[in-house]
Amino acid sequence: MKIPHGVRRGLVLAGVVASLVVGAASIQAAAAWTAASAPLAIAPASADSLAARLADEEARSTALQTQLDELRTNTTDLTAALGAAQTRIDGDSGSAKAMRTRLAAAKDRLAKLERSLAKARAAAAAAASTGTTTRGVAAPAPAPKATPTYEHEVETGG
Repeated sequence: MKIPHGVRRGLVLAGVVASLVVGAASIQAAAAWTAASAPLAIAPASADSLAARLADEEARSTALQTQLDELRTNTTDLTAALGAAQTRIDGDSGSAKAMRTRLAAAKDRLAKLERSLAKARAAAAAAASTGTTTRGVAAPAPAPKATPTYEHEVETGG
């Protein structure tokens, strides 16, 4: 059986058109099915809201930069104060060392004075017990002196 050439051509053309229609319908159905199964829950942000958020973030960035600059200034001030405090500590340390040296010298002088005073008392007690007199009168015992307790009393003598 022989089908005429024109009919055969018409049938092929109708088959191609039918397959294109079925293909387009399946694409439409798949798109509708995908859209129905995965709806967009959150609408995308609008350009205006994005611009507002950008402006907010820029303001926040500027505020943070200002705070950072203030912290740098405070750090510089604290560094200077720390340097001044260290200088003062060094000076006070030197003063304390000099005062310790002066105290040690004052203690040595005090010890010498106490030894000298003890010798003088012993000599006075010995003179009083032997009855040594000056022009026939017994020599009175010297009055005990108060020992200086402060550095300025040692240096000035009272």
